[in-house]
Amino acid sequence: MKRLIRHLSLDLSPLRDSRDYRLLFGSGVITMFGTMITMVAVPYQMKELTDSYLAVGLVSLAEFVPMVVCGLWGGAIADALDRRTIIVWSELGLLVTSAALLVNALLPSPQVWVLYAVGALSTGLASLQRPSLEAVIQQVVKHDQQASAAVLSSLRWNFGAIVAPALGGLLVTWSTASAYAVDTLTFVLSLVLLWRVRSIPPAEDAAPASLRSLLEGVRYAVSRKDLMGTYLVDIAAMVFAMATSLYPFLADELRAPQALGLLYSAAAVGALIASLTGRWTARVQRQGLGVIVAAILWGAAVALTGLAPNVWLVFVCIALAGAADMISGIFRMTMWNQTIPPEYRGRLAGIELLSYASGPMLGNARASLMANFGGTRFSLSAGGILCVAAVLGLATALPKFLHYDARTDEHALAEKARREAAAAAEATA
Repeated sequence: MKRLIRHLSLDLSPLRDSRDYRLLFGSGVITMFGTMITMVAVPYQMKELTDSYLAVGLVSLAEFVPMVVCGLWGGAIADALDRRTIIVWSELGLLVTSAALLVNALLPSPQVWVLYAVGALSTGLASLQRPSLEAVIQQVVKHDQQASAAVLSSLRWNFGAIVAPALGGLLVTWSTASAYAVDTLTFVLSLVLLWRVRSIPPAEDAAPASLRSLLEGVRYAVSRKDLMGTYLVDIAAMVFAMATSLYPFLADELRAPQALGLLYSAAAVGALIASLTGRWTARVQRQGLGVIVAAILWGAAVALTGLAPNVWLVFVCIALAGAADMISGIFRMTMWNQTIPPEYRGRLAGIELLSYASGPMLGNARASLMANFGGTRFSLSAGGILCVAAVLGLATALPKFLHYDARTDEHALAEKARREAAAAAEATA
């Protein structure tokens, strides 16, 4: 029993051993809290202003192009510039966008176009920042602690994703301005922590940020079929089964509008349970197979959500989907940080951003469009079934990803040897 508890408990060694990781972790907890509140506030405000499925779904489409362009460019500059500087200035820009949403909400007649424009701008800034945040983790956490860091990062996300949407659901029924005010405050607090992170300059021979260096990163990613599997499976899972844009309408159909925050929190509850008991994932060596199984379970749970007759069964189904998605994310992050060379880490983080951010955006647009024709329940169930079919197809088409094993993979072994040599050299010095 003690052994089982040890395997299921959290490994806190990354927080214990790295000061910079503690600062980044604390900043992420605070920022995620405010961001999740705004994730509830924006679609709710759009629904109140327009009462339109398509108008809510178009919020995600408005964010898509900035995410693609800035995500790729953010990866290029993450390998060429000081990553801490990129992170801090992007956080300041996000503070400004949150304040703009607050001002708009306080107007006598809030403008719909502001939600689209500010949403696109904030997504662009977050996409510039994210590759640097992802790449920094590889530098401030030991190689053999990367799986534990992935679990802790998921736990950080879950903290905001459970409490914040529930609070956001309460705040927006009172005033959307109050939700944006809380988000603005969290960015201020986050900046205080990020300012204390040490400078993280690029390598001396780092390629300058350019279209050429960006394309070099893309070519490297395409050459790695195992990495391509992590991207394609996640995109397929999100495009076909992501449907958070339907939650305001689903809450109305369930005759429980007060449960909106509960629906947004459900996936995070499942993900939190997966994170708290996720120490076992560090012992898994075939992460590719793990991603495939988790993505199939995600799609199946979403399909069942469309059939659930009441709020509590809907909550359970969404929670199961959230747990599966979190396990998939832990395996993907472990593969990325244990196999990608540091000189490519920023650019590959930009590509990763496209895989896990474009999918939900396109998925929400897909969900809204299908709901416009067949209703909320049809969109959920059909999307989940399509997800399962797509993932099974990719598993067949990508055998190298399916059979990936960290114990024998040349890239994982090479990166482990490099990190061990660097640690030995530092200890000697």
